[in-house]
Amino acid sequence: MHDLPRQLTVEQLADLFEGRTTLVERLAGHENPLGSAAEVIARLTEDEKLEALNAHPAIGARRLSARSAAEQGADDDPDTLAELERLNRAYEQRFGFRFVVFVNRRPKSEIISILHERFGRTREQELEAALEELVAIARDRWQRR
Repeated sequence: MHDLPRQLTVEQLADLFEGRTTLVERLAGHENPLGSAAEVIARLTEDEKLEALNAHPAIGARRLSARSAAEQGADDDPDTLAELERLNRAYEQRFGFRFVVFVNRRPKSEIISILHERFGRTREQELEAALEELVAIARDRWQRR
């Protein structure tokens, strides 16, 4: 396990957050980027928040970074994948951004119930939760590297 960093490059942060986004660029300017994430996110425009979320791969997507594939596990049951694809589409239609959850090495089948639960939130609640999950993923990735 690695302690949270005091300084990370744009490239390191882009790896943790699945892309070089405005969020990543702004975090790179902070001495403690992962510790400053909530403060940085609070100052982003909605479009910049959506950019960060939409850079992340969908749960169960066929094309994933090696890191995401390892985190999402090998639970490739066709019915589970089909349900995740359906729910991901419905989620994006409802909220206007990608569903992001800290899988934490749980099987994909467990994520279905989380997706159902999160449909009950308002868009504002869900946007906040998705961004918190995004930061949790990045922190975990840093600590496990």
